[in-house]
Amino acid sequence: MKQQIVHIALVVEDYDDAIKFYTEKLNFTLLEDTVLSATKRWVLVAPKGSDGCCLLLAKGVGDEQKSRIGNQTGGRVFLFLKTDDFWRDYKDMQGKGIQFTREPKKEEYGTVAVFADLYGNLWDLIEFTNGK
Repeated sequence: MKQQIVHIALVVEDYDDAIKFYTEKLNFTLLEDTVLSATKRWVLVAPKGSDGCCLLLAKGVGDEQKSRIGNQTGGRVFLFLKTDDFWRDYKDMQGKGIQFTREPKKEEYGTVAVFADLYGNLWDLIEFTNGK
């Protein structure tokens, strides 16, 4: 048996604002943007060069979904962006106005810093020592 996680839904307030953030601030690639109805789109973004899982940007509908925007994990780091050059990406992201909530730290497993996306979800930017 072979299985794989292919998409992670990220609840957003606005499709276009989210696409702009992920493609312009984080340098992600827009993989798909298909209109499904007057209010729903199928929007996939992924880091450049990624061949695995991608984000499905899902517009929050109704009070319950909208209440989760920016805090899908109760304030914990939600997603982990692996890089092959921490300092290159860290400086690029800072230059584009990304807000880091925890400064870079050298850990046994690698170099890591925490940043917030446009809605406040927390991410790790991480370069693993062993490349994993």
